[in-house]
Amino acid sequence: MSLVRRAVPEDAEELLRLRQVMLDSLFTADPSTRWHSESLPTLRRRLGAPDDGFAAFVIDHPERPGALAAIVVGTIEYRIGRAGNPHGRVGHVFSVATDPDARRRGYARACMETLLDWFRAGDVRQVDLNASEQAEPLYAALGFVRKPDPSMRLQL
Repeated sequence: MSLVRRAVPEDAEELLRLRQVMLDSLFTADPSTRWHSESLPTLRRRLGAPDDGFAAFVIDHPERPGALAAIVVGTIEYRIGRAGNPHGRVGHVFSVATDPDARRRGYARACMETLLDWFRAGDVRQVDLNASEQAEPLYAALGFVRKPDPSMRLQL
């Protein structure tokens, strides 16, 4: 039996906690959690709408009831089709995090494999993610490859 389950609205606070763990490990700027209270209602709503192209998969913490050990979150978006992806469905993986005291147990891999199955079931043919140096071996083992990234961003 798999330890992985789909997140529900009641998991929202723990999802935000583990997202903050991930953010704190990647960035040194603003470790504030003030944004959590503003994000919480939207996250709960999205977790309660399982058919809207948003999914989070989690593993409950084995030693701390009510806490999560690992999370992975993904979205499916539509882009106009092209060769190799005529239906234009693109998956994006983000917020992959494991609680520091639950690492090295295969939880992130199990959550990722479940998310990839969800993408496959949704006829997604391309999945993108941004990888930290520490996580790159996991993603490479799952078949992800580095790509040259011409991305640009505008903050509004």
